[in-house]
Amino acid sequence: MGVATDRDYYEVLGVEKSASRDDIRKAFRKLAMKYHPDRNPGDKDAEAKFKEAAEAYDVIGDDQKRAQYDRFGKAGMAGGARGFSNFEDIFSAFGDIFGDGLFGDLFGRRGGGRSEGISLRCGLDLTFEEAAKGVKKKIRLRRGEPCADCRGTGAKDGTAFDTCPQCQGAGSVMRSAGFFAMRSTCGRCGGVGKTIKEKCATCSGEGRVENSTEIEVDVPAGIEDGTRIRLGGEGEAETPGGARGDLFCHVSVAPHSFFARHGDDLVCEIPITYSQAALGTQVDIPTLDGSAKVKVPKGTQSGDILRVRGQGIPNVRTGRPGDLLVRVFIEVPRKLTQKQEELLRKLAEVEDKAVSPKRKGFLEWIKEQFAAMGDE
Repeated sequence: MGVATDRDYYEVLGVEKSASRDDIRKAFRKLAMKYHPDRNPGDKDAEAKFKEAAEAYDVIGDDQKRAQYDRFGKAGMAGGARGFSNFEDIFSAFGDIFGDGLFGDLFGRRGGGRSEGISLRCGLDLTFEEAAKGVKKKIRLRRGEPCADCRGTGAKDGTAFDTCPQCQGAGSVMRSAGFFAMRSTCGRCGGVGKTIKEKCATCSGEGRVENSTEIEVDVPAGIEDGTRIRLGGEGEAETPGGARGDLFCHVSVAPHSFFARHGDDLVCEIPITYSQAALGTQVDIPTLDGSAKVKVPKGTQSGDILRVRGQGIPNVRTGRPGDLLVRVFIEVPRKLTQKQEELLRKLAEVEDKAVSPKRKGFLEWIKEQFAAMGDE
């Protein structure tokens, strides 16, 4: 299938010598669709014209080759046009120009390809602690498997077929789409060229059966809510013996009653008393692994953040733990013992701060204020 045409390449594609590169490509596309071998099965003349158009496009569709051809013609070209030994060479060379629409699904795929299987998804519920520390979880799911009795064909014993009456066994049919006629996969047989004569009793002609299976999921420590875990090869296979798709587990992490998460850090709040904040102290703080002692410095203010290094959540990639961030707030008691009240009043006197009188009522205090104003 080498160089066969003696005609001028511009004449072959039906374009002027001044045609743009885009015009040349459109002209080749038009001829390729007209003379494509899948559209003209057994037509040697169409095959020859398809090859001739490909040869012409290989030269004048390339700027460097075109310049050489325009100057010297075929005889003066070093190396000449590319030699296409078969149709597959043409499809390989020019298929990317048109996309799968021309040399792929439109005319039926060439060369085939291994099935990638069918991917599945499931939900995976975790507690806060499971997500933080990692866990192995078993999930049960139902997935389709190729029927063993019919070998995934849907026909009894895998052999009960008739020739498809719509495509006559070709697997594809010609369809008109306005000006163009296109070959497409037969809708009745799905491109296999055969229809089921007698259905498989096991799968009712579906070619697949649903089975329940249990899969163990290794959840890494530090995984976050909303993460998707991919389990390769745990999906479904489209064909018997074909590759399985993947299983995607979408993680949902329940909130914790005490901790919140901020990246790899844990965040919590604890109350301290006024005296603890003022004088400083050491308090025990809950952690995911037990407890830790935290130093509260003298003069700590309500809302201050105390950091405990390494008591957070492991990073899901590095394994390095974050920190525990403790927000303190000063808790004011709603009720005081007599001793507590006496001490606080003494403190107020030392601080020279006004506090509510212990025995005087609000109205009596107002009278004193008006009396003082009258003496001025």
